[in-house]
Amino acid sequence: MRRRPGTGTSTARLMLTHGLLILVSVGLLGIALSLGIQGTASERGLAEARTESLLVAQTAVEPHLSGRPLDEGLTERERAVMQRLVQRAVTGGHLLRLRLRDELGHIVYADDGPSDVGRSKSTLGKGTSDDEAADDEVSEATDGEVVAQLTHLNADREDGGTLGPAAVEVYLPLVAGSPGRQIGVLEMYLPYAPIKAAVDHDLRVLYRDLGLGLAGLFVVLFVIAVSVSRGLRRALAASAWSARHDALTGLPNRALFVESIAAAGAWASRTGRPGAVAIIDLDHFKDLNDTLGHSIGDELLSVLADRLSAAVPAPDMVARLGGDEFGLVLRDGHDAANELARIAEILVAEAQVGALPLSAAPSIGYLAITGTDVSAETLMQRAEVAMYAAKAGHTVIAEYSADLERFVAADMELIAEVPRALRAGELRLHYQPQCDAATGALVGLEALVRWQHPRLGLLAPGRFIPMAEQTDLIERLTAWVLEAALADAARLADRGRPIPIAVNVSARSVVRTDFARQAMAALELADVAPSQLVIEVTETTLVSNPERARSVLAELDSVGVHVSIDDFGQGQTSLAYLADLPIRELKVDRAFVTGMAADPARTAIVRSVIDLGHSLGMRVVAEGIETDQDLEAVRALDCDVAQGYHLARPMDFDALVELIDRTAAPSPTA
Repeated sequence: MRRRPGTGTSTARLMLTHGLLILVSVGLLGIALSLGIQGTASERGLAEARTESLLVAQTAVEPHLSGRPLDEGLTERERAVMQRLVQRAVTGGHLLRLRLRDELGHIVYADDGPSDVGRSKSTLGKGTSDDEAADDEVSEATDGEVVAQLTHLNADREDGGTLGPAAVEVYLPLVAGSPGRQIGVLEMYLPYAPIKAAVDHDLRVLYRDLGLGLAGLFVVLFVIAVSVSRGLRRALAASAWSARHDALTGLPNRALFVESIAAAGAWASRTGRPGAVAIIDLDHFKDLNDTLGHSIGDELLSVLADRLSAAVPAPDMVARLGGDEFGLVLRDGHDAANELARIAEILVAEAQVGALPLSAAPSIGYLAITGTDVSAETLMQRAEVAMYAAKAGHTVIAEYSADLERFVAADMELIAEVPRALRAGELRLHYQPQCDAATGALVGLEALVRWQHPRLGLLAPGRFIPMAEQTDLIERLTAWVLEAALADAARLADRGRPIPIAVNVSARSVVRTDFARQAMAALELADVAPSQLVIEVTETTLVSNPERARSVLAELDSVGVHVSIDDFGQGQTSLAYLADLPIRELKVDRAFVTGMAADPARTAIVRSVIDLGHSLGMRVVAEGIETDQDLEAVRALDCDVAQGYHLARPMDFDALVELIDRTAAPSPTA
């Protein structure tokens, strides 16, 4: 159930498709390159013909001409030289035809007989008079250009005889005399076969290299495509898996759990056999997580997830719904209570996490799945109601009934009354004194909120603060506590006792960018010195958003508000945080202080925290002083401040004033 999916069975088909696409792409690229190469080869052949014609003109023709314009005709000597040249060249196969034309295109010399002498291409090819302009090739050559084109011998209309071999027809300007001047146009027909053979040879070499290059390109692209495709498939499979599974435990998540409930309902409708859905929550897991650290908590959750997976075989399902909450779907719900009791025993069994033996305390709520008439979300909600009933009654397992709805309704009703309580002035502040550990003098106070409920009586903060922290109500409660505590601080200052008051602030509040400005505004409104306010934050606050917390706390410290870490030792605050944050005070958690005199291990822990705080220049407060032995133990460790029921219980403001007047303790320095 927790196995991550593979890449599937269609990989070979996908690779084949990619290979064909790459092959077609490379083939089209090869065709395009081949067409371009062929065009380039033709141009190269013409370029070689131009070069060869220029060489013939400059070395064999122009040196034997006197420099007179060709329209004056050739001398006998010049004609004889041309005849010998042409005869050697034609006989050797280097030349197919040679003609000399004047600048009007009239033929002055032709190797193929005297009958064409005196005529122009225009006259011969088109039947026009000699006075008409020469054709384009002669005109371009007269303008100084070298014109070359592929043709066949006797392909022009002016030429008689049968169609000859392939040739390159070249027209170029003739320059002779001293100084050299243009005297006419040389027309040559060079055999194309030797040029074509050389070009074809080069083409074959080029095609071979191109083929090898394209084959190599295909291989490289195919390998890349295979690698990328596999990576993408793995990423997509992992993404699809992650969307429906829990990252820590690998179990199905809430979304897949809801689908499984719906499937179980459909199964129950088809078969008439009821299933069951259960919600499991671990009691006091947050305390364990805060005390030992989140890494230990995560490891314990993983161990429990493995146990659940082994205990719940398919087609049943176990899922992690978030935090310390798991869900179960059982296809056979006839004996759900006994099956869940068996699972509870498996969860309760001690687990070795690192060097620690730990055990979980589950609370399980469940109900039967009889069909599809009730939605999966409603079934989950009802199972949660039963789970809360099991938790409240300490029964481990509870089955849902409509009567249990009142538990959830009562909690929701209570939290809904908080805004009214704020408006009606039902909240109260009680203060617990903090005393100098050595002298017993009053040096500080901790503000603790209470709710004087009109129906339920005085409620401790544990009844409503945890629920409020899950909503925006905690912001309003924090603002009220700040204003009320500072108003009381002002009253104490007016009596000559400016005692610092500590206010607990939740993680949700302290990471707000405007919290420091809110606190300073409250100080200004109460006309209280910043040194009379201490902001207490938990280690969890620092870990949840250290950068934001650092910024807000630094702003508070800059104006003189002291910052204290509450319940130090429960969480996983890094020593690097302590050195980097503007912390003025550490409060040792009561779990280590209470009863430490009889426990060497706790004493060692408290000693370490006190030494750490002093080495960082911080004041250290020991909470949970319940006996005189606890007080003597922290004194022996040179702790600065003590707080606990042995010294004084939380009291309202009037009782606090009476205590101050009775003890007449000296005013503390800020």
